[in-house]
Amino acid sequence: MDKNTVKTPEELLLIMKAEAMGDIAFEHMLDFIRPGMTEIEVADEIERVLRAMGAEALAFDTIAVSGVNSNQPHGVPSNKKIREGEFLTMDLGAVYQGYCGDMTRTVAIGYATEEMKEVYDIVLRAQLEGLATVRSGVSCREVDWASRRIIEEAGYGEFYIHGTGHGVGTQVHEEPTLNARSEEVLHENQAVTVEPGIYLPEKFGVRIEDLAIVTNFGIINCTKSKKELIIL
Repeated sequence: MDKNTVKTPEELLLIMKAEAMGDIAFEHMLDFIRPGMTEIEVADEIERVLRAMGAEALAFDTIAVSGVNSNQPHGVPSNKKIREGEFLTMDLGAVYQGYCGDMTRTVAIGYATEEMKEVYDIVLRAQLEGLATVRSGVSCREVDWASRRIIEEAGYGEFYIHGTGHGVGTQVHEEPTLNARSEEVLHENQAVTVEPGIYLPEKFGVRIEDLAIVTNFGIINCTKSKKELIIL
């Protein structure tokens, strides 16, 4: 284990502050987003708000992808217009005094179909199960399986196409890696994401991501934004 993956209390506070900026930006976006806006307009507004709050940089290029574009985990915002009956996935992170935040929320525009609601519910249950598994001494593979099992049992396993999480610090992707092949074990005062997703070809994708501090009793979740399905 790289000892730098275990953070000091001061470092954890900076990570929490960076993540709080993301929560505030997301809350702002719930009032800002309208059908007919482009993905680029959404991403630009997220970045404007993060910088207005004092972010010195972005932890990564902001993701704002809608409709069929949301089935790309690392999709790039385009001039595609956001339409009613679509999902919009926003993955964002600020850098505050050198430390990164990282969160993802998926919202529906106008209305959600029964299929959209079903998939969202499965991802949310998977994410909550993953978070509930995180604590010091637990293997990263075990956390991945906790989330993955929910999605596989629901019949969507082939559409969960990435790992469940990663460490966060001065880099937005650090050790440990929470995936099915990881040999790593979680340690107290690491900061890790839990971010399962389902990505349906030619339809849509859903991802929900929180950033949490590992403790010996579970987690301290740095991400406060609502996770129940939001329909704008």
